[in-house]
Formats: sequence, structure tokens, C-alpha cells
Amino acid sequence: MFFGTKRKVFISYHHRGDQLWFDEFTRLFADRFELFYDKSLDGRIRSDDAEYINRTIREEHIVGSSITIVLCGAETWKRKYVDWEIHSTLHHEHALLGIALATATTGDQGKIIVPSRLHDNIQSGYAHWLGGWVDDPETLQTAIETAIQKSLNKSLIRNGREKMGRNLS
Repeated sequence: MFFGTKRKVFISYHHRGDQLWFDEFTRLFADRFELFYDKSLDGRIRSDDAEYINRTIREEHIVGSSITIVLCGAETWKRKYVDWEIHSTLHHEHALLGIALATATTGDQGKIIVPSRLHDNIQSGYAHWLGGWVDDPETLQTAIETAIQKSLNKSLIRNGREKMGRNLS
């Protein structure tokens, strides 16, 4: 079932670790959704000023989207830029969807480790979670629409964590 609206989707991911997954995601879904991501965070913003980088994320990337999809691979949860992108998404009260990649790390209890800010919002009910890769546009469209519906309840946003100051590895 196609919902008729071509959603503007911001993709957050660990550039070095999950570029192949992003490329496949783009190949599968670029004709169905307006996909974009922050190319500048891959080293093109030459600044140590965290506020400048955060403002760039907010103003040039998150503002034009309706949803952020976080592709969760092995080290996504360790990346400060992913945390900052999620923070900006929540600041703007946009929808949030996490998708587990096959490379995702599992913890002691067998659950996939995701960025802490994403986890907080999955737990609160604000963000939507897909526990595995999707390659079907209809399945992704349904997940996006579910995430957008969940995001209507702004009181569920959990964005109080301090932003990561550095990558964890």
C-alpha cells in the first residue's frame, strides 16, 4: 500500500562502518523516498566547534526532513555525530525510526545495542524500532508511517541526555 506522500527521510549511520548498508538502502528506496544524509559529517566540516557542527546538523540536514532513520550497525551506538543527529531530530520533534543491520552488536542479554538516545525514545514509545533489515518498500513505508504516528505524542520525547562529547572508540 503506497501512502501517496514522498517522505523526506534523513539517514543517520556510521559512515565508515556502514557505508555499504547505506548504499544498499539508497539503491532500494531512493525512488520511493526523498533520502538525504549529512555528507559533511564524514570529515568535510573542518571544525572543532561542537556548537557549529550541531547548528549545521540542525539547519542544513534535519530541518527539511519529516523523519530520521538510524541504521544501527556494529558501532553506530558509539558515534557522536549519530547521537547529535538524533538529538537534533528530537529537538525538532520529528519522527524517529531505528533499523537493525545484520552487523549490529548484541549485549549480554542478547538485545541489539543502539545509540542511548534512540533507546530512550524506543522505550518511551516515541521512536519506532525494526529489529531487522528490510528490503521491501511497502514494509519500510509502513514502518515510516508508524514512526510518524508515534511522533505525534510529543510528551514521549526523551532528549535530556548530555550530548556525546566524543566517539566511544
